[in-house]
Amino acid sequence: MAPANGHGRSDAEAGGAATEPRKKNRTKCFLYIALFVIFQIGVITIFSLTVMKIRTPKFRIRSAHLTNFNAGTPASPSFSATVNAEFTVKNANFGRYKYRNTTVDFFYRGTPVGQVLVRDSRAGWRSTKKFNVAVNLSLTNAQANPQLASDLNAGVVQISSQARMRGRVELIFVMKKNKSTDMNCTMEIVTATQQLRNILCK
Repeated sequence: MAPANGHGRSDAEAGGAATEPRKKNRTKCFLYIALFVIFQIGVITIFSLTVMKIRTPKFRIRSAHLTNFNAGTPASPSFSATVNAEFTVKNANFGRYKYRNTTVDFFYRGTPVGQVLVRDSRAGWRSTKKFNVAVNLSLTNAQANPQLASDLNAGVVQISSQARMRGRVELIFVMKKNKSTDMNCTMEIVTATQQLRNILCK
């Protein structure tokens, strides 16, 4: 008997109708996989540029005050003083920074006038470690610095400090990398008030 509507569907038409939903599902599946891969690449990229990126820590003199300042005579210029400085080690990494013993040298116009040792320690994740150190400064050889007499008369003595801190950054206890940081600071001793001013670090 013929179909009631007068014509029938061929097997090819029936098979084509059945495969269309499969094609759509397969396309959706590929699309979801592609989106997932793109998402994972984005997450890995952001993770690499933020969490896993190793930044150089910063070693600085945050503040300082002067005690026991003494100056020589105009005929024999000299000075001595004690600088009580607050040092900081700023660690912006997602892992602690373990630094070694570090020597900080102080200079007056290129001539060494003092030295202090910073003991090895560590700065935590994305934190700043602060500690206080007393430094004794002394310059007695006037011939080494003929400008000292004029600086004392002007009431301002320029001091600089330099150091290279070596250590290691440990990211999430998995990745470890050696990292060094340089300190280069300048400051001025005001002889009239026996104070330090204009502490600048690079």
